[in-house]
Amino acid sequence: MERDIYEEDHDAFRDLVKDFVKRHVSTEAREKWDADGEIDRATMRAAGEAGIIGLSVPEEFGGAGMLQDYRFRTVVMEEVIAAGAGSLAGAFGIQDDLAVPYLVHMGTQAQKEKWLPRMATGEVIGALAMTEPGAGSDLRGIKTTAKKVDGGYLVNGAKTFISSGATADLVVTFVKTGEGNRPDAFSLLLIESGMDGFGHGKKLHKMGFQGHDTAELSFSDVFVPDENLIGGIEGQGFVQLMMNLPLERLSIGVAGAAAAQAALDWTVAYTKDREAFDERIIDFQNSRFVIADMATTVDALWAYIDRALLAYKDGRLSAEEAAAVKFWATEREWEVLDKGVQLHGGYGYITEYPIARAFLDARVHRIYGGTNEIMREIVGRHIAGKR
Repeated sequence: MERDIYEEDHDAFRDLVKDFVKRHVSTEAREKWDADGEIDRATMRAAGEAGIIGLSVPEEFGGAGMLQDYRFRTVVMEEVIAAGAGSLAGAFGIQDDLAVPYLVHMGTQAQKEKWLPRMATGEVIGALAMTEPGAGSDLRGIKTTAKKVDGGYLVNGAKTFISSGATADLVVTFVKTGEGNRPDAFSLLLIESGMDGFGHGKKLHKMGFQGHDTAELSFSDVFVPDENLIGGIEGQGFVQLMMNLPLERLSIGVAGAAAAQAALDWTVAYTKDREAFDERIIDFQNSRFVIADMATTVDALWAYIDRALLAYKDGRLSAEEAAAVKFWATEREWEVLDKGVQLHGGYGYITEYPIARAFLDARVHRIYGGTNEIMREIVGRHIAGKR
């Protein structure tokens, strides 16, 4: 089915993104990112110059000012993932969907003026640090503390599985500033690379997203000034996280849909070109049946995602709805990719082919942003409460 969610501005923006992809996303670039385990800063700055990151940054701070219209970010993910550059799409997502929004929506004026212009240009790379070695989906179990001292806080603890953690210049960090595990016992601090006692640990070796760094972070008596407390009010961290979770989970759902679409397109192209027993793979009935399933799943997925995009634009996407989008989209992504790999045969197992890399990348979509089990629990509790 033809999607009708996009308007002229989005179509024009797609042309811009396609041009960026053509100039900056090559086989050689992808291989370098994978070998280095990170996206190079020149590419991030080029994305900033092209105006395809920093989309939600207000115009007064050098951004595009597209606060609620996530359709523009969706265009970026569609085109970058279609080019087989899942790692680059991941890096853009961490910047625009996890780091920037906390400053745009919750930062003080001084924080916005200091950081947003350079984040919009790609000069400053941001990250979000929540997960710890002993605390994942249950964020109230974190141990990283921020003790109040004159002029700021002393931070001690560790974070793990932090996307962009090795390259980040600015880390939005979830810390305990109070006793117990009540919501008002937590805060968000902006911790800057280079602060004494702040360590970027080794890059973690992952099965997917080889070109996007993931790292451990450590904090040993890191002094963080009061001016780096997001929003300037202590005890708001948990609430602030909850406010941004719908966007984060919508982002993962969109990435899943874009990967499913790419898998379908790659599979159709491959099965039309590849032959077996003097016939194209697509001419076998089983292949056509499988591709029909893939295509119908992708159509249904986009219909669901597009409805969520419009709800988010209008401020109507609830936390429960975003959780449902996240788990349902990523489950469908996995099904489509698995079918696509199978139809590629042995080549689907070789990472030279984009579908193999996308398959490996997709596995984490059902884990991060809150596991899909937790997403189902959120949706289920909401339904039980309503009934």
